[in-house]
Amino acid sequence: MIDLATWNLTLPVGVPAVTIETPLLVGGYQDQHFQSTPDSLFFWTPVNGTTTSNATYPRTELRETYADGKLRNWTYSNADNYLSANLRVSQVPSTGKIVIGQIHAFGSTSPLLKLEYQFKTRTSTANIVAKVRNSPDDETSTVIPLLSGVPLNQRFSYVINLSPNGQLSVLVNGNLWSQQLSPDWAPKSLYFKAGTYVQDNTGYETEAGAATFYDLRIEHRGL
Repeated sequence: MIDLATWNLTLPVGVPAVTIETPLLVGGYQDQHFQSTPDSLFFWTPVNGTTTSNATYPRTELRETYADGKLRNWTYSNADNYLSANLRVSQVPSTGKIVIGQIHAFGSTSPLLKLEYQFKTRTSTANIVAKVRNSPDDETSTVIPLLSGVPLNQRFSYVINLSPNGQLSVLVNGNLWSQQLSPDWAPKSLYFKAGTYVQDNTGYETEAGAATFYDLRIEHRGL
């Protein structure tokens, strides 16, 4: 069972995009963009959906919270921090790109890490890449290939780990990448996100990104 008590939910409706708070989410919230069962979570994001403030693209995406709905932010030195998931992507927008997991920085428009599913029409498969800013001052992200040859509707797993000493690791279907981050990240307030954050904002409502998560969990080990 996926524990929704550690999340709130942003939907691509309203201006700016609305947030479904944790208690309502735990109470069984459902709509066309988000559906939950005891064993899965379904996310659907049309490219013409609305966005959060300062964002370019729409999302149906979970954001880390406490059970009472208060936003949860953390510094990496206080615990061993994990976001793990098992999922399949079933629809992509025309760009082919959907962000399926993030480490974001509170008060910033630029995340530390984006884990992205990149579908290629010519091969009918996707690459999964990590986009990482090694330092908060980096204006662009470094793109790290993690897995290739993933078709639509094929399940895969990922584990994102940020250790207390600032070592960032991403494991996708057994393929491991790891790097020491700049210590400039140490004082930053961070949080996890997961869902379908489509990297596209042009087209009709029928053009969208969709994914089903069969496992999704946050751990802050050592707290």
